[in-house]
Amino acid sequence: MNVLYVQRGLASLAVASVALLSAGCGVEEKPKAEKPATTVPAPQTHATTQGAQPVEEPTETLAVLKGQDGFELTLNSVERDAGGFLTVKGALKNSSDRGRAVPPLTRGNETEVLKHGSSFGGATLLDSASKKRYYVLRDTDGRPLTTTGISMLGAGKSAPVFMQFPAPPASTTEVSFQLPTFEPATLKLS
Repeated sequence: MNVLYVQRGLASLAVASVALLSAGCGVEEKPKAEKPATTVPAPQTHATTQGAQPVEEPTETLAVLKGQDGFELTLNSVERDAGGFLTVKGALKNSSDRGRAVPPLTRGNETEVLKHGSSFGGATLLDSASKKRYYVLRDTDGRPLTTTGISMLGAGKSAPVFMQFPAPPASTTEVSFQLPTFEPATLKLS
């Protein structure tokens, strides 16, 4: 089962549970003055073709990678998790004055990834110290564990993106992030 569908399902279950608890069971109670609950959205896997979604302003910018045709990829977080994965999150922006197609090379050239459409499946992490290259993870059907479906972005529009990799060893503190058609960036790992 695709990890992203499970994450979406869990997020939907959490929202539904909060809605049911808020509705109550017909008993009238005075609401307590508490802070409203906040939820963290799951990584997005599909975007509209014009990228009309607002992107929340991140708290930190790790790197800004310049690409072709006015595209910029801003990387905002690199997170290791206990399961042995490393997730890179950020935003893709079309900083040009007209709508542009996302370069198809960003999905890489692996046959299994290509058949699933536009993605960031061509992203890699290079660990120079261990002399290893890490590729974007794939699910059992060969779909890359990245944002998919962004084929075009309107002028000045942004879309949130993520890419998930196997985590390098804990001793690795720095990797080079590479995505076809974009300049590379060095990312610090904690």
